[in-house]
Amino acid sequence: MRVLAVVLLAAACAAAAAGGGGELPEFREAPAFRNGAACAGAPTIHIAMTLDATYLRGSLAGVLSVLRHAACPESIAFHFVASSASPARRLASLRRALAAAFPTLPATVHRFDARLVRGKISSSVRRALDQPLNYARIYLADLLPRSVPRVLYLDSDLLVVDDVARLWATDLGPDAALAAPEYCHANFTSYFTDAFWRHPEYAAVFANRTRAPCYFNTGVMVIDLDRWRSGGYTAKLEYWMEVQKQEARIYELGSLPPFLLVFAGEVKAVGHRWNQHGLGGDNVAGQCRELHPGPVSLLHWSGKGKPWLRLDAGRPCPLDALWAPYDLLRRRGARDDLLDAVA
Repeated sequence: MRVLAVVLLAAACAAAAAGGGGELPEFREAPAFRNGAACAGAPTIHIAMTLDATYLRGSLAGVLSVLRHAACPESIAFHFVASSASPARRLASLRRALAAAFPTLPATVHRFDARLVRGKISSSVRRALDQPLNYARIYLADLLPRSVPRVLYLDSDLLVVDDVARLWATDLGPDAALAAPEYCHANFTSYFTDAFWRHPEYAAVFANRTRAPCYFNTGVMVIDLDRWRSGGYTAKLEYWMEVQKQEARIYELGSLPPFLLVFAGEVKAVGHRWNQHGLGGDNVAGQCRELHPGPVSLLHWSGKGKPWLRLDAGRPCPLDALWAPYDLLRRRGARDDLLDAVA
């Protein structure tokens, strides 16, 4: 049986500077999850998630949630992409933390060259969105080996509460390079500035799309890497970053708008259950929010408020209680059997 390759993308954010030079906290060992007899011949799944010093707790909780709900958890291997700017000591600390939490988990580390985007990033509404590694998802087709035909990218602030193989099996159809839950009720125009909409050439980019452009969240994406490479999508995303940096300020929100400019209207739609996003509130206040109506397969704390920070501060939102059982942080005097809730 081939091992599923899960690509964990080490995404940095501005908060990494705070406490970034200190030792990482200790983590408990997660329960071991095994394949059953029905997993013989299971397909290979590649999942991309974030992992860095600041989002480490979120990443480990996300990995645990994937394994806990996977029908074939031993068919998952993890590829970690770390920033080229990370010192060797920090990278070694991240490796130790991962090994402590998942000692038998296959892991490969890939280094993302932050210089690829340093000159292309402009400031946004949150410093966390401006870090080079937040843009590494644009370069997955270059970072992953050619033998990887498809990848599922997942952010580091989410939990999967369903068998991820169901999302992995999304049919992209004959042409789509990307699949994601779409939200066509959102005000799409608000993701771009007035300068963008006043410019006839910029606004015309959406004119000939397969469907009307809709917002989608880039924290959950199924990507056909072969189609991505043949379509030259990395260069297309870089083009809009260069327009933003050198010609006109056409958006305000990090790496998301370039994806909308390139893919909106061409995305293969996935059910909303696979990205119950916005649980972290907006990008300024991070207020509490409730779930969207409908079934839930993935909980996503996108926005400013992260569940581990709110729990530590003693000011959790109601839904943060769903994240807490997956937290592998080792606390002095705490019992390791608290993980029985997810075993």
